[in-house]
Amino acid sequence: MIVERFPDRTIFIEEKEYLYFGGTAYLGLPTHVDFKNTLIKSIAKWGTFYGSSRNSNIKLSVFDKAEQLFATQIGTEKSLTTSSGTLAGKLVLEYLSKTVPTFYHYPKTHPAILHDKSLPLFENGALHKNLLNNTKEDIVITVDAVLALEVEPTSFDFLNDISPKKHITLLVDESHSLGVLGQQGDGVFKTIRNKNLKRKIMIASLGKALGLSGGVIAADENFINAIKNEVLFVSSSCANAAYLESYVVSQNLIESQQEKLKANLRFLFKDLNLGDAFKFNENYPVIYCNSNTIYDALFENSIIISHFKYPNYKEDMNRIVITANHTETDLTRLKKALVSL
Repeated sequence: MIVERFPDRTIFIEEKEYLYFGGTAYLGLPTHVDFKNTLIKSIAKWGTFYGSSRNSNIKLSVFDKAEQLFATQIGTEKSLTTSSGTLAGKLVLEYLSKTVPTFYHYPKTHPAILHDKSLPLFENGALHKNLLNNTKEDIVITVDAVLALEVEPTSFDFLNDISPKKHITLLVDESHSLGVLGQQGDGVFKTIRNKNLKRKIMIASLGKALGLSGGVIAADENFINAIKNEVLFVSSSCANAAYLESYVVSQNLIESQQEKLKANLRFLFKDLNLGDAFKFNENYPVIYCNSNTIYDALFENSIIISHFKYPNYKEDMNRIVITANHTETDLTRLKKALVSL
């Protein structure tokens, strides 16, 4: 479907209005009038885009402000913004590849943090045998905080079963948890603890819940300083300064939208009984359904959801997304449609 404007809680297809429960704008920021007005002011201040290297002699102060804020929220010493979440992942993988020869990945890890020579973390339902031996070595484990087609945060209990001889660098992708999970939308990264962890690194796209153009890397100060001197980072365009400015000055709005989203989830899931075809978490704004007929059935009820083939999965994905901008009337229509399937 080709549309002529960004969808919010509704979408127009061939001049007909549908309720829209798709996308990834969980907090509804891309279409929120206050956020858009803030962005317009930020563009007036910083221009539409600053394409120079971050290592240029002219440096924009907003990068330091935004990165200090992200580091505080995520719970790390430092953070670094990039032009995309995928670039953030690529930067980290390339740097770690220089010194750590062995990578492992959690099942169905996002391609942004999947090393081309990575080994599976699990084999036949058990930890890879090399993780259990007494060989002393540095390893990298990559994992999504919330996997695609999942609604619960990934359990990191597997770290307890890895041999203490392994010095683990854990790389976590928080693209679908930053902004919506955690005490104040700060994700799950700061809750991950294990005595075998040598280093924790977080990367994320900022284009999901937060509605920003760019990505972020968060880690200890030494690691972030090293990434700043990587050739790929020095030669890449930076994140959009106007979006970062908008994020810094919109914290009250973001907190308000987070509370609205929580209220919407409470309203939707109250007395909602769904069958086994559905996968959901009452604290997460996504419902998955493995039915082959749900998309067409909802479409007939003038409701459109996300429906497409996702990497690493065999079947088409049916993804119902609740945002902070949906009204109780919208959610009531969705509830009635879902229980009638």
